Order: sequence, then structure tokens, then C-alpha cells
Amino acid sequence: MSDVTRILSQIEAGNPAAAEELLPLVYDELRKLAAARLAHEKPGQTLQATALVHDAYLRLVDQPNRQAWQNSRHFFAAAAESMRRILVENARRKQRVRHGGGQRRVELSDCDLATNVSDDELLAIDEALLSFAAIDPIKAELIKLRFFVGLSVEDAAQTLGISRATANRNWTYARAWLFAELTDPAKQKNLDES
Repeated sequence: MSDVTRILSQIEAGNPAAAEELLPLVYDELRKLAAARLAHEKPGQTLQATALVHDAYLRLVDQPNRQAWQNSRHFFAAAAESMRRILVENARRKQRVRHGGGQRRVELSDCDLATNVSDDELLAIDEALLSFAAIDPIKAELIKLRFFVGLSVEDAAQTLGISRATANRNWTYARAWLFAELTDPAKQKNLDES
């Protein structure tokens, strides 16, 4: 059992001192993940990697009904989800103030998803991702780890506990599905009318 897994078990058992032990062990890894994701944001992003790590960590550890983590991979997957939610909430908040709530679909090229995207594009991707998670949660989680956290296919495969070959196949399928979802003319028309 790794130190992280042991400490996560102590947190689950209600040991308040365990949360203080956990942060130094996971902070560097969380900071790398946050920095990788934020490096792909547009210039002028007000959210810093340190703030993203701290917000995500607090959401994971400092809550009365916190989740029971099976191991460190499960914890980092939960951290990726938490970072995704924070970035989406930040994009929504900025969209309300600056853009009047309008959304538009974005076309995805054949290149890697982790590129500079506007708040509108981020929200469109998140909406499509929520639909995809209902169909195939593993592939949706792979997108979250790749796009929102910036993990490589190898790191995402390790986090999900799947082989690199499976991760590559899932990534190819997930990107194609997401591209089709984001470029669907019927959905674009509905979005433009709302």
C-alpha cells in the first residue's frame, strides 16, 4: 500500500491530521497537472495553477461527505474531475459577465484537443462530454484527463488502470465521437436559436 493510499484511508476514517500529511505527497503532481492544463488556456487567464490545485484539493478533502478513494489513481482521477469542474465554473462565470450567456459549437481538428479554447468552446466541449459520459464513462474520463488536465495518453492510461493500447483506441474513438457531436449541424442550429 502506497503512502498516499494509506493516508487516504486515514482521511476516510476521520483522522483530521491525515489531510495535512496528504498535501505534501500529492502537491507536486497536482501542480504539474494544473500547470499543464492552464498552459493551454488563453493569455490573460485569471486562474493560476496554484489556485486551481488548492481549490481542487479543498473540494476533495475538506468536505463532510467526502468520497472514499480506493487508491492513489482513484484520488488523481477525482482531482482531474475537480479541476475540470473548477475550469468549467470559471468559464461559465466569465461567460455570464462578458458574453451574455450565448454559446456556440466548436470544430475540433485532427490535432490534440489541448489547445487554446475560448470560454464558449470550453462550455460546448463540457456539454458534449456530459452526454458522452452517459454513453461511455471510461472514454469520457479519458477525455477529461487528456483535455482538462493535460495528461499524455500514457499517463491517462496509468491513471485509469488501462493499457496504453486501449487508451490509444479509446482516445481515437472519443475524439471522433466528440468531433461529430460538436459539428452536428442540427445541434448547431438549435444552439444558435437559443
